[in-house]
Amino acid sequence: MLDVTFYRDGRERLSRFCASGHAEFADHGEDIVCAAVSAILQAARLGLEAHAKIPVEVEMRAGDLDLRIPESARGDAAVEAIVATAELSVEQIARQYPAHVTYRRQTG
Repeated sequence: MLDVTFYRDGRERLSRFCASGHAEFADHGEDIVCAAVSAILQAARLGLEAHAKIPVEVEMRAGDLDLRIPESARGDAAVEAIVATAELSVEQIARQYPAHVTYRRQTG
């Protein structure tokens, strides 16, 4: 199961997203569900770093991604658009493949 969580801070601003596990929809290297979620989250990271010029904190290991947005950048419209689009995309994939992807939203 691939678990993806999008976090909001106390002011409801997107502050972090994490993904862990594997979708196990198909064999490793052929799993289009896992690849889709990974591509979305990596695109969000690239958008934050290259387009919005945000110095995000990222921890990546095989099967795990943890990205934190600095508090000073959380109110930025570009940051909100990039991360909210990624969240919407992952939420839709989780709805289509509920046995393989879990989407969560947490505040606090």
